[in-house]
Formats: sequence, C-alpha cells, structure tokens
Amino acid sequence: MIIEENNAVSSLKTISFEEGFIVLYMQNDTAEKQQITKRVDSNYIQFHFCLKGQAAFIFNEGRYSLPLLEEKSLLLYNPQRELPINISVFPKSWTVSVLVSIKKFHTLFSEEASYVDFLNEESKDKKYYQDGQISPAMAVVLSQVLNFNLNKSVKHIYLKGKLYELIALYFNRPDEVDTEQCPFLNDEENVRKIRKAKEIIISKMAEPPGLQELADEIGLSLKKLKEGFKEVYGDTVFGFLLDYKLEYARKLLEGGSHNVNEVGHKVGYSTSSHFIAAFKKKFGTTPKKYLSTLSPPV
Repeated sequence: MIIEENNAVSSLKTISFEEGFIVLYMQNDTAEKQQITKRVDSNYIQFHFCLKGQAAFIFNEGRYSLPLLEEKSLLLYNPQRELPINISVFPKSWTVSVLVSIKKFHTLFSEEASYVDFLNEESKDKKYYQDGQISPAMAVVLSQVLNFNLNKSVKHIYLKGKLYELIALYFNRPDEVDTEQCPFLNDEENVRKIRKAKEIIISKMAEPPGLQELADEIGLSLKKLKEGFKEVYGDTVFGFLLDYKLEYARKLLEGGSHNVNEVGHKVGYSTSSHFIAAFKKKFGTTPKKYLSTLSPPV
C-alpha cells in the first residue's frame, strides 16, 4: 500500500509493501517545517536517514528534541514501550524512515543474530540508540529509493530489494569489505567526489569555481558532476549554493554582528542591491525588514 500526500514543493509517502516493513519519506522543498507523525508500537526497530538539510525528533510532547543532521542516520529501538514518530522536517530537507518489526528483522539475521548488538541475548530486551554517518554506498541506495521511476507492477519488488540492500549496508563492517570485489565501489567513489564538490563550493561561496574547474578539481566529467550533484542533493550546483548562501546570510543577520552590506559581501554579492533582491526572492522580505521582525520596537 502506498499513501502519498503531495503539493508543488513537498511530498510525504508511506509505503507498506509486506508485513513488518514500512517506509516513510518526506521531500520538503517548502520554506516551512513539515511534520511527520505516526504511532509505532514497541515491536518495531526504526531507521532514520537525513539526505539533505536537517530534521528533529520531538519527544515527551515537545519537552525534548533530538536532531538529525544532513548525511546522518539514527537507529531507535525500545522493546519496553511505544516509540511514536514525531519528526519536524526543516525547509529544503529530505528524510527517509524505515520501520522493521523485530520479528521480520530476526528472519533477516536468523543465523547471525549475535552480529547485531541489540539482537544478542544480553541486550535483546533493552532499549537501543545509535547515530551514525550515511556512507556513500547508503547515500546511493537512498537516492535510488527517493528518485526511482518504474512501472507500478515492479516498483514494490524494486523497493524491497533496495531496502534490504540499505539494511545490509547499514550493518556492514567496513574492515571486512574486500574493496576490490565491492560492487558499489564506483558509485561510492562518485558520491565521495560529489560531497567534496559541495564542500569546495561552500568553502569558496563568495568566489566559487566554475563548473568545469570544479569538475576538474574533484576528478569527474562535467556531465557526471551535474547529474551526480542533482541526484545526491536534489538541485543544481549553483542552485544548491544559492540556497546555502542565503540561509547562511540569514543566520549572519540574526547574529547581529554585521550590517546588510557586510553580510551581502561575505556571501559573494558585489552590490547590496543584488543581495537584497536575492534575499527577497527567497524569503519574501528584504534583509532590513527581516531584521525588524527579530527585534520588536521598544
């Protein structure tokens, strides 16, 4: 069963394609936070992934929150009580959540239960929490889960295969991988290069390199840079950079240590008029008016 809620810029999908396996994914391309809530009983292990932007888990009726940042994962399991999902997905953020029943999970690791910490005899009745990094191989699979376009008759079996692959990669121990035989090597290396491209343009946001220069620096063709960046981050290189620059500018303004002209210059605008126009297009107000909303007149 697939439940979809879509508008022009955001979508929430819930997929339950076999007993004990549920997937939720949110692509929030709006300027507002989006909320995902779902009751989950204590028999489910929860895997959460943030591919882009950030999210936050809300617990105890808002009294406690746990951040989930870009390219990070989070595993939650508590066999002693229900652990409902209440996720706040930030603007321009994408998340994927995979819920697997403990019964289903045991069938996957029936002969290797001790391999997974919370399945061994000493820990199986204890709550478990683990955060980690999304590996390049996992990033490729998550991107495929979000962006696949297949005939309805085969998409469930495709998703099933990808999600099994994702769990295998999640629990894979890097020191046991034979890299010469690794079927994901090429994709992993490309994802590393795309991430390096992101780091380069962020570090040089005021004077970013051109696309061909960037492609040469990371060792990819121009075509693979464009296609790979869009696949991993959901935007063009300079579309992503523009969003990042303006979000960074907004935070600088909120800090109160720089005026509008200084902030515009720091993020690469040669004239304040260009910065003001870009800021207004993204946030619907000028930097000066935005500042006035932060500090009400006395």
